[in-house]
Amino acid sequence: MRHVRAIAVFGIAVVALTGARGSHGGSCGGSSSSGSSSSNHNSDSDSTSGGTSGGSLPGGSSSADKAIRDVTIDECKYDPATKNLVARITVKNDGALDYDYSVTMKFKGDASGTAIPATATKTAIAVAAGASASAELTTSYPGSGDGSEYTKCEVSRASRS
Repeated sequence: MRHVRAIAVFGIAVVALTGARGSHGGSCGGSSSSGSSSSNHNSDSDSTSGGTSGGSLPGGSSSADKAIRDVTIDECKYDPATKNLVARITVKNDGALDYDYSVTMKFKGDASGTAIPATATKTAIAVAAGASASAELTTSYPGSGDGSEYTKCEVSRASRS
């Protein structure tokens, strides 16, 4: 009985110490021709929602924690032709099972606070085991300017089933 308890405690300690990894923030470009992004797919950062601030996930073993680590932001921009905020992502499924992913993206502004918070959600992103899939998340531009007040986007929620 002592051995079983010791093994269980050791297993919990290992999970707690390793935690979850992944950073998923990107910046929004102010033009339709290009946008810059930054993300660290499978990096050693403990951030779950991207950007420059970090936070750790306790345990790091839930499906949502794993799903958010599978998402990489490729581009984040304002599209003046459609008047939409657009995020292009890649979802990489390193698992042994096929999954359908749901991703919610938050478009954020600069420190001046002029950007109205905006979100976009995409569901049923089918990704086969060991494969990747690209997707585009869009939402209407809530402002009246040129979109330059949106400086980054980040994955606020992700799940897989």
